[in-house]
Amino acid sequence: MTMKPDLLSLSIVCPPPDEGSVEVRPIVNGRDLLAEVVSGGAGGSRYLGVGPRELLCQEGPLHATAKPHEVRLAWSGCGVEECCGALYMTVTRNGDHVIWAGWRDLANQDVDLPELLFTAGQYEAEVLRAGEDRTWEWPAGAVARLLEAGLRGCGDWLVRWDCELEGVWSFRKEPDRIHVVLRHPRNRADTALPWLQFG
Repeated sequence: MTMKPDLLSLSIVCPPPDEGSVEVRPIVNGRDLLAEVVSGGAGGSRYLGVGPRELLCQEGPLHATAKPHEVRLAWSGCGVEECCGALYMTVTRNGDHVIWAGWRDLANQDVDLPELLFTAGQYEAEVLRAGEDRTWEWPAGAVARLLEAGLRGCGDWLVRWDCELEGVWSFRKEPDRIHVVLRHPRNRADTALPWLQFG
């Protein structure tokens, strides 16, 4: 008996800035995987999808390869995984199919989701479509994304100050402000030594 492949749609939810963060909701066979299939993390708090900037970037974690890799799809509660949970799965490209399997949540050991099997063509087309959708992004968020990509692309620029780029971001509640954070020293091997952040 042949199993019918699952169908993936990635919905980007963008509530008003005071009501939550932008999140990617995986819709599998017409059902919101995080809301309907999974009841929620520890304590019953609902899962919130990971943001599109992290999940759907050009070389983002949802892109499937022959080498299996783990993807964090959602978080729950306070955001600390050991306390309130985060939903992970392993994505693999196997010939003409993409498989989601190996579901886990550190705070909710009872997570028991079935293996999902997608047709590789439909899956990759949907991941690319969602990654190109920027309707959720505010102007400072777009500048922060592009600035971070540019700064990471020329990594030698901070070597003389012994710093590394920690991140560039913008909050939706501050639509005209961008945060750039540098860490010193770079490539810190000994975490017991002092370090600085510059913002």
